[in-house]
Amino acid sequence: MTTSTHGIVLFAHGSRDPLWRAPIEAVQEHIRTHYPGVAVRCAYLELSTPDLPQAVEDLADQGATAITIVPMFLGTGKHAREDLPVLVAGLRQRHPQVQVHVQAAIGEDPRMTALMARIACTPPAQ
Repeated sequence: MTTSTHGIVLFAHGSRDPLWRAPIEAVQEHIRTHYPGVAVRCAYLELSTPDLPQAVEDLADQGATAITIVPMFLGTGKHAREDLPVLVAGLRQRHPQVQVHVQAAIGEDPRMTALMARIACTPPAQ
């Protein structure tokens, strides 16, 4: 059981291919390793589990009173624009004691843009 009052949900699309989840789960493990006081869960819109309501429920059950949802999308497409707000409204209604904050799509953060550009311009290690 976590003692953190803040939780993070890494929210991704989902896929039937289990290898697709590896990068999202690697971010989760990085957070657990480098930010041990932060409770973190992955959640998926479809085709994978847990879904967003279950991940938020898990964090709330463990004492989180504030949860940040991080859309792990490169841009703000239909899922971030239409599906996510509906899900978040339901979460806020189901967990009125929990503050739910939604960040912008991770790919729209200037730091991510700079990192992707740097990766693109750096030759692979041999």
